Amino acid sequence: MDERVRAGIIGDTGHLDGAGEYVAFENSHDLHLPFQHLPGVEVVAVADATEFGRAMGLAQAGALRAYSSFAEMLKSENLNVVAICSRHAELHEAQIMAAIEAGCHVLVDKPFTPDVATADRLIAAAERSGVQIAVAHQSRYLEPFATALRLVAEGEIGTLLSMHGRVKEDRRGGMEDVMCCGVHITDLMRMFAGDPAWVFGSITVDGRPIAPDDAYVAEDRNGLVAGDSVTAVYGFSNGVMGHLVTQRDLHRWSERWGLTLHGTAGVLSLRMFNDFANPSRLRISKARVAPEEAGPFEDIAVPSEPVVPGSASIASNYPPLRGNRLAAWDLLTAAKAGHAPKASGKDGRWSIEMAHGIYLSHFSGRRIPFPLVDREHPLGPKA
Repeated sequence: MDERVRAGIIGDTGHLDGAGEYVAFENSHDLHLPFQHLPGVEVVAVADATEFGRAMGLAQAGALRAYSSFAEMLKSENLNVVAICSRHAELHEAQIMAAIEAGCHVLVDKPFTPDVATADRLIAAAERSGVQIAVAHQSRYLEPFATALRLVAEGEIGTLLSMHGRVKEDRRGGMEDVMCCGVHITDLMRMFAGDPAWVFGSITVDGRPIAPDDAYVAEDRNGLVAGDSVTAVYGFSNGVMGHLVTQRDLHRWSERWGLTLHGTAGVLSLRMFNDFANPSRLRISKARVAPEEAGPFEDIAVPSEPVVPGSASIASNYPPLRGNRLAAWDLLTAAKAGHAPKASGKDGRWSIEMAHGIYLSHFSGRRIPFPLVDREHPLGPKA
């Protein structure tokens, strides 16, 4: 970058979630660290409501100053870019809007927003202000996924027919899982097949169809959610189908989180970094059997992610940090060039739209086209 970029970090230690007190820089997928050591970038300040959070942010992010409120930081510092670390989407609108009003580009943790209408407002505000929003969908930058995208484009599995995604399927299995981690899977589906045209879905709780009064506030505070089992089918162009499944506590049986790509000549399997200590696993099968029967898979060796020019390689094996470093640099270079980053606010909105379309299909009993006509939360406003 030609001019020195001034970066700020917004945390939110102190509020309570289902696990107790939330610690912004401990539970943030290391989103406070990507701007550190980037060439031409200076981490100027952090903002957090608690003294503990501010001390942690200063020490870990290498910031020069700390503020007790993000509004005060944005007013006092002439920042160019802000990282919003909370993974709780309900808090994002106020933080992102304040950053936009201060003229800052934004890197924000997923999910982008708790509903589509909020995403609409933020994207419109950013476009009016000429700033860019990037959402931390790290898979767009991590090498196993980039390698899989290249293999599909080169015809390694023939013509893509269908995609089968599972989410973590832990205690959050169901729509809580879709909103928390399933946004990565739906974003991957779009990466391989483009925008979906429609969705048909079903949601149950304790074996029965959900009703609106089954809604609850989840630990991750990503808007109201309901259901412990979800099955959805998305229709993409050229007849490609995307299947999304999550059921509570199935993680006890095997590794779940990932996407399987079925083609006319083979199958690619992407299993996500479940333990957050090792890279995602990419495997291929060329067995001449029906795709659902799989067959022997072979591991595919993938190269390391590219190193940002002028920056040292990241020593950490933690995938979110590795992906977010590239996302931060992509945001800065895209903003300078005047175009959207690879994982933009619009991409983040698509994942929310694909999640909420499941509710609308479930309650109506029919296939729902995209874009959604009803942009508000399908379960209503948060109580």
